[in-house]
Amino acid sequence: MTTNRSRPAGRPATIPDVAREAGVSRSTASRALADYGSVSPDARERVRAAAEKLGYRPNLLARSMITGRTHTLGAIVADIQNPFFAGVTRGITDAARAAGYQVLLANTDEDVAAERAAVKMLRDKHVDGLIVAPAATTETGHLAAAHAAGCPVVLLDRQAPGLPADSVTVDNHGAAQDAVRRLLAAGHRRIALVSLLGSAPPADTGAERAAAATPLPTDPVSTGLERIEGYRAALREAGLSDTDTYLRTGTFHREDPADLTADLLALPEPPTAVFATDSMIALGVLSAARDHGLRVPDDLSLVTFDDTDWARAVRPRVSVVAQPVQELGARAVHSLITRIEGATRPPEHTVLDTEYIDRESIAPPPGA
Repeated sequence: MTTNRSRPAGRPATIPDVAREAGVSRSTASRALADYGSVSPDARERVRAAAEKLGYRPNLLARSMITGRTHTLGAIVADIQNPFFAGVTRGITDAARAAGYQVLLANTDEDVAAERAAVKMLRDKHVDGLIVAPAATTETGHLAAAHAAGCPVVLLDRQAPGLPADSVTVDNHGAAQDAVRRLLAAGHRRIALVSLLGSAPPADTGAERAAAATPLPTDPVSTGLERIEGYRAALREAGLSDTDTYLRTGTFHREDPADLTADLLALPEPPTAVFATDSMIALGVLSAARDHGLRVPDDLSLVTFDDTDWARAVRPRVSVVAQPVQELGARAVHSLITRIEGATRPPEHTVLDTEYIDRESIAPPPGA
């Protein structure tokens, strides 16, 4: 039986308010609202009707203190403006929502200090776990600390050796090697690679490093390092021992890919083809080619990682290595939830397939 007593105006409805409205005990109302324990169908329906009438909203903070969970996940991405990370984030949020979780998002701009601050902020908000695209390979103490404190961590797109965490990536080495093989098959020998790494790979000890090649940063993200090694492997496979002359790398948000490409095009023997390690870099390559009066693919062939709307819209359309961006995000969520629910297996590295899409940006080298 309901009561006529009403709560003070402006105060949010509480469980006692719902219980009085439904004519049940507080414990019955609590069990019905949280959907646990023994509650008769009639009582459950009256409680839900009362909650809707009063505009009751559960106190998730109080519930998390009881259950130990907030049903929120933290996602830390490297550059939300990059179409790759935009697609990955969509995959994360869709998969999380389907599993009953909400996502708190942080963007680091490939900065380790910003990543540390994001990890602290999300842990302070008691997220149940973290999905992170780490900004560095070795500076991961904050991620190790989160893991050790019982906050599961899943690495996305990148790996961090020594960090006991699940990771979800594509086969970057194999995909890059395959893309460069296609340029070689078209007849190219002067093949450049342009990449932004963060801080980068050691020089190729088996190569004749040219003085003109750019110095490589010191702490690369694993994705860029693997793509560079795939590039080098394809060149060596074709009998080209010098794998550094046409290699140009820079740090995120400091070097312009167009400037790196312009440096290549100013060489006495400029490249006839360029492999860009992501779509943002490919835009810089196209800009530099245009500034030098070069046409793609007549004067310069191009292939890039990541299939984007613009790569399909420009003419000639750009050949790409397409990544399953939304599936990467979804797999990371599934892996993280498995850990949240108590899985204790050793860390797993999930590797997804890429797809090479041949379009119109590759042709034989000029004069072939």
